[in-house]
Amino acid sequence: MGKRVAVVGAGVSGLAAIRCCLEEGLQPTCFERSDDVGGLWKFSDHAEEGRASIYQSVFTNSSKEMMCFPDFPYPEDYPNYMHHSKLQEYIKSFAQKKNLLRYIQFETLVSSIQKGPSFLVTGQWVVITEKDGKQESTIFDAVMVCSGHHVYPNLPTGSFPGLDQFRGNHLHSRDYKGPEAFKGKRVLVIGLGNSGSDIAVELSRLATQVIISTRSGSWVMSRVWDEGYPWDMVYVTRFASFLQSILPSFVSDWLYTKKMNTWFKHENYGLMPLNGPLRKEPVFNDELPARILCGTVSIKPNVKEFTETSAIFEDGTMFEAIDSVIFATGYEYAYPFLDDSIIKSRNNEVTLFKGIFPPLIEKPTLAVIGLVQSLGAAIPTADLQARWAAKVFANSCTLPTANEMMADIDEKMGKKLKWFGQSNTLQTDYITYMDELGSFIGAKPNIPWLFLTDPQLALEVFFGPCSPYQFRLMGPGKWDGARNAILTQWSRTVKPTRMRTICEAQRPHYFCSLLKMLSFSVLLLAAWLALY
Repeated sequence: MGKRVAVVGAGVSGLAAIRCCLEEGLQPTCFERSDDVGGLWKFSDHAEEGRASIYQSVFTNSSKEMMCFPDFPYPEDYPNYMHHSKLQEYIKSFAQKKNLLRYIQFETLVSSIQKGPSFLVTGQWVVITEKDGKQESTIFDAVMVCSGHHVYPNLPTGSFPGLDQFRGNHLHSRDYKGPEAFKGKRVLVIGLGNSGSDIAVELSRLATQVIISTRSGSWVMSRVWDEGYPWDMVYVTRFASFLQSILPSFVSDWLYTKKMNTWFKHENYGLMPLNGPLRKEPVFNDELPARILCGTVSIKPNVKEFTETSAIFEDGTMFEAIDSVIFATGYEYAYPFLDDSIIKSRNNEVTLFKGIFPPLIEKPTLAVIGLVQSLGAAIPTADLQARWAAKVFANSCTLPTANEMMADIDEKMGKKLKWFGQSNTLQTDYITYMDELGSFIGAKPNIPWLFLTDPQLALEVFFGPCSPYQFRLMGPGKWDGARNAILTQWSRTVKPTRMRTICEAQRPHYFCSLLKMLSFSVLLLAAWLALY
């Protein structure tokens, strides 16, 4: 009999965890407080306690070829960027085809997870669940926490003097579902993230006036990238990652800033980030610059204070007669069923080895799946995290010592600060992180070997999109269809957009992009050398 593993949550991370446990011969039991799979992507017309909440108009920011389970491509006629309902269809289809539903206990709340009485010897956990008003206590050999981080809103009302005197209504973006209630209103949106931008753009069609207040600005990217391809198919490549790693920082910073300003000059729109070269996650919004040009959305600095009817910004200007304030200010980490010290074992900051394992617990029998954020999709990241965690639970992979894990965490926090700035999220570079996880389980693609044995595939893997199939191409858990999926990914990308066929479909020319990037780099290096 395999070890028993409790999985908390049946979103994409939970489903990945169940499947990976089964691959390792473990016995998963998943507890989901709602009545269906999907987590964040299971839409409800009202915010439910303890569950992630999205608005009706949400579309994905990652394209379908970059955000699938690595052995389960989307149907080729699916749009590249999906409405939440389409993604939910895919998630349910994955759960059904992989026979995962039988391992899920729906409408079951996990109220407590505690170390078992003999934890120092067995590493077992006591999981207390509630269903229909009845509590049940069960012993598990390991736990995977897959409950996400879009549940508990960060509502910084104390940071805004005078808000308690404000007569209009205010809400968190978690409670926003659609624009109808704001027709003819004057609305202030605080926060320039993806949610804040989406909501502001949507409101601008019905509201009288919409202003976004931002503390630090942000890069704004279109989902439509070079030659009309999805941004991540062109941008998230091994070659680009390699170039970034070998170029001097001032060169890679210049290239990054230049690329981010290709679509429009951010300083002309009031959007320029305070620290431009930082690799904070950009905002993906195809309409925001146009709405600013049309005057239906305005960008303002941080709010200094509120009055009964107005907001005064740090530049001294004022937005008067406000009807509503929407706080698009993100979320806080919270695992109410787990002792805080397990996840935040030092200085009340999230302390996890590779963003997954608490380094200071005596037995490596708890893993957090889906907490790390990168400029890449959540589904393949969760799949690789769960594969590694399942192997650790099954004793086919071993973790370093606590001291080594803490040293790695310190090093990563230093790099995170350099690349992403001060942030509460666990941010990392996507390809670097995925390769790191893949190397632990023998699933990292061997590029030199591919160039020797399969040059066609090697070119696609190195210069093309770093799509999820790459991490089921070789090693344990490899998928026989991975090679074909990689070689046909561009045809699936253009399939839903070529409804009117004129000529043969075009695909990116890797070597043109290569020459462009190399020529830029050589020119910059030459200029730098000339100065010294």
